[in-house]
Amino acid sequence: MTELRRATPTDLAAILADLPAYWGDRDVRHLHHPMFVREFGDTAFVSGDVDGYLFGFVAPAHVGYIHAVAVHERSRGSGLGRHLHAAFAAAARARGATRLKAITGAANADSIGFHERIGFTACLIPDYSGPGQDRVVLTRDLL
Repeated sequence: MTELRRATPTDLAAILADLPAYWGDRDVRHLHHPMFVREFGDTAFVSGDVDGYLFGFVAPAHVGYIHAVAVHERSRGSGLGRHLHAAFAAAARARGATRLKAITGAANADSIGFHERIGFTACLIPDYSGPGQDRVVLTRDLL
């Protein structure tokens, strides 16, 4: 499996320059704030060639929050998404997290399905992000 490392500002720039290869035509630039690399860099992972990345952090309530995770179109189906999640889970556990959490839109069937396959439970929460902004909250206990 591809070796993972901490994400750097240079990696973030490369990701932003090629967002459609990770996200298609979804406009997700707003999810890629530099703080995820600069301030939470110990829980921001990329593959060596930036074929995939995961930005997350451990919240004070002992929850490892997965903010953004994506695999480049050339590497989908390779297991890299699972590898990124496993690395984040280990880092979050080492920082005291007892649970993992991610949030996605109700229409994002690919993300929901992927997370359920790796042990997350999906729960639709009406108005999670404000009136009419339903979200699917994905959670998994860390053992």
